[in-house]
Amino acid sequence: MEKGLIAVDRWGEASQAYFLTHLHADHTRGLFPGWAKGPLFCSPVTARLLPSRFPGFELSLLRVLDVGVPHPLTLDSPTSGMSVSIRVTAIDACHCPGAVMYLFQGDLGCMLYTGGFRWEPTDKRAWVGKKALLSALGGDEVDVLHLDNTFCNPFFEFPPREVAAQQVFFLWTLDNELLYFPHNYIFGSYLQVVDIIKSHPDHDIVICIDTLGKEELLVQVSDSLNTKVWVWPERLQTMDLLGYDRIFTTKSRVTKVRAIPRYSFTVETLIALNTLRPTVGILPSGLPWEPNSFQKDPSLDLVGENTSISSGSGQKATKVPKRCHQYIFSVPYSSHSCYSEIGEFIKLVRPSKVRGIVFSSFCYVNPRHFFGSLCTSYQPSGQPSTDLGKNRTANGVRATQTVYVVACEQPRRERCMKGRATRMGWLGVRRSWTSPLRRQRRGVKISEEADHG
Repeated sequence: MEKGLIAVDRWGEASQAYFLTHLHADHTRGLFPGWAKGPLFCSPVTARLLPSRFPGFELSLLRVLDVGVPHPLTLDSPTSGMSVSIRVTAIDACHCPGAVMYLFQGDLGCMLYTGGFRWEPTDKRAWVGKKALLSALGGDEVDVLHLDNTFCNPFFEFPPREVAAQQVFFLWTLDNELLYFPHNYIFGSYLQVVDIIKSHPDHDIVICIDTLGKEELLVQVSDSLNTKVWVWPERLQTMDLLGYDRIFTTKSRVTKVRAIPRYSFTVETLIALNTLRPTVGILPSGLPWEPNSFQKDPSLDLVGENTSISSGSGQKATKVPKRCHQYIFSVPYSSHSCYSEIGEFIKLVRPSKVRGIVFSSFCYVNPRHFFGSLCTSYQPSGQPSTDLGKNRTANGVRATQTVYVVACEQPRRERCMKGRATRMGWLGVRRSWTSPLRRQRRGVKISEEADHG
C-alpha cells in the first residue's frame, strides 16, 4: 500500500489513518499519552482499555470499529492527490482481549494484516472469525497477507489453549453445531495447569501472565478449583474493565493461587518464595525455556526427558511438558498460532503473497520458507531448498526431518550472529543470548516487550 495512507501498529510515520491491532507492548511502541498524529482505529475492547494504559490520551482521536462490520474510508493519495476509497473490516484475532485483524479492500487492492492471532481448530470464536473473514472477502483474493509468524517453524506445535488449561471434549463447526470431540484427539497426555495445581495441594501457586492476555486460563483455573485468583492492583483494574472483577482479588490471604507479571517470574523469585512457603510456578508459554542452564545443574534443565506419548489412534506422538526447574513447570499455552495452524490459515486465505510481521523475535522465520507454495503467485524455482529442510509434502509444504538452526534471511542472520556464540537448545531453537553473568546475577527474566505468549 502506498506510504502515507495507512499505518498499522506503527506510530512514528506520517499517515492519514492509524490502526491498532491490540495493546501488547510490542505493538504500541511509539504510542504515548500525548500522541496526536491522526485518527486511531481500534476494536471496542481496545478503546475501553486504552485510557488505562495511556492516561491523558486524547480520546477524540479514537475511531471504534465494530468487529465484522465493514467501514468505508476515503483518503488522499500522497503522490497523485486523487481520492482513494478503502473498506476496512476488523476480524477477531483470538489473541488477547480486543485483538483484531484488519482486512483492507478497495482501490489499492486487498490486504490482510493479522497482528497477533491464534485460530485453533477447537475454538468457537475462531470458527466465527473464519466465517466473518470469508464473508468480508466476498470472493476477493488477498493480494498480500501480513502474517503473525511468531511460531512459523515446524518445531512449534501446541495443544489448544483449553487443553493446556484442562481437558475439553467438544468441537464447533462453522454453523455453530456442537460435535463430539474424542479424547484421543487431545494431543497425548499434556500436563495441564489445573492438573499441576491439584497435584500440589500443600503448595502456593504462582502463574506467569502478561499485563493483558491469558484471562481465559485464569478463569478456567478459578472455575475448576472454585477459588479466586490474586492479581496485582493494575491488573485488577484491567480485569474490572473486562468484566472479570468477581473472580480476582488483591487480597493474598483469601487464595493460594497468584498470577504475577512476567518481569517478576524468575528463578530467584521462586527460590525466595520457597524459603517462606512451598511454592510452585507455572509458565504458560509457547516458547521453550532453559533457566540458568549454563550452571550445568540437571535440576534446572528444561529439556528433561525427551519422552513421547502416542495419542492412541494414529495421532502423532507429542512431547510431554517437563518440569524445567524444581519449582517451575512449563505448559504449552500460547496465544500465537503454531506451525500447523498457520498452515491451515494460509490455506483458508490463499493469498497471492505472504509476509511476516515479526522481525524482532529471537528466531525470525520468513513464512515464505515453508508456506510460499500455498500462495497463488508461487512459481517453483526448480532449485533445491537450502533453508529449512529438503523435502516437500504432497501439498507443497516443506517437510523438515532434522533442523538445527532456525532460518533467517541472510542479512538478518549476519547481524544476529555477529560477535555472538550460538548455542542450540531444546527443539533446536537458538537459546537466549543473555550473558551467563547477567543470568547468574538476576535470574532469567522474560521480557514483557517481546510478546511470545
